[in-house]
Amino acid sequence: MATKTIQVPESIHLLHQEFEQFRRTRTGRMKIPEALWQAAVEQARQHRVNLVAHTLGLDYSALKKRLNGISKPRRQVGPPAFVELLNAADVRSDEYVIEFGSSPQSADAGAAEGRIVPDWSALLSAWQEATR
Repeated sequence: MATKTIQVPESIHLLHQEFEQFRRTRTGRMKIPEALWQAAVEQARQHRVNLVAHTLGLDYSALKKRLNGISKPRRQVGPPAFVELLNAADVRSDEYVIEFGSSPQSADAGAAEGRIVPDWSALLSAWQEATR
């Protein structure tokens, strides 16, 4: 069986050198810089995606998604659908904890503690204003 030699354009060879430079100098699992991704996408627009991905050592699917304008969707955090006030039996009545955020695990969650009961309606109004 004869093997077919594929000609790789000079522009892809030059970009390959930039990728190799990045890979030699990065520390840990550092992400590929956006500028390199954009250069790879430009090459994929001019040449075949498979050729560019293979030559640059990139994931074909990731390059194809970027070429089609599909990037990893960012999580949209909206206001919560409800507010739940819990009264735990093991907590003294002169203490309270307020947790806010779209979920307990969300990055924007926070907490406040105290012994003085807050003005709930003012607190709710301020929170609603902050989430707009």
